[in-house]
Amino acid sequence: MDSKLSDIHFIEIPKISDPDGRGNLSVIEKNILPYKVERIYYLYDVPSDSTRGGHAHIQLQQSLIALSGSFDVVVDDGKNRTILTLNKPNKALYIPKGIWRELENFSSGAVCLAIVSDIYKEEDYIRDYQDFLNSKS
Repeated sequence: MDSKLSDIHFIEIPKISDPDGRGNLSVIEKNILPYKVERIYYLYDVPSDSTRGGHAHIQLQQSLIALSGSFDVVVDDGKNRTILTLNKPNKALYIPKGIWRELENFSSGAVCLAIVSDIYKEEDYIRDYQDFLNSKS
């Protein structure tokens, strides 16, 4: 699992603005994401003092979108750690396999959409941070 923080990036989701001022529409199709989508889920009603995530994946790739509100994503490659804020529904944060992630600082009404490359498989999770660090060496 040799992914690094430099492999994490934002993906611009096409935004179509209604000329009559009735709002915007964003579409994820074709090759916008760098993997085949196998599962979609979303987090909502997360208390602002709660943390979600707290794991890495061995193979799974993931893109996160703040559909509403905002939240922070702490990403860690075993050597470096940074915090990225998601607050735009037309920007997806791509997280490759082998990156530790934690979601925190949810605003009121925040909705986090996760678009992932595989179905749920418990054996793909690394839930202990020390085990994650050991997997990187």
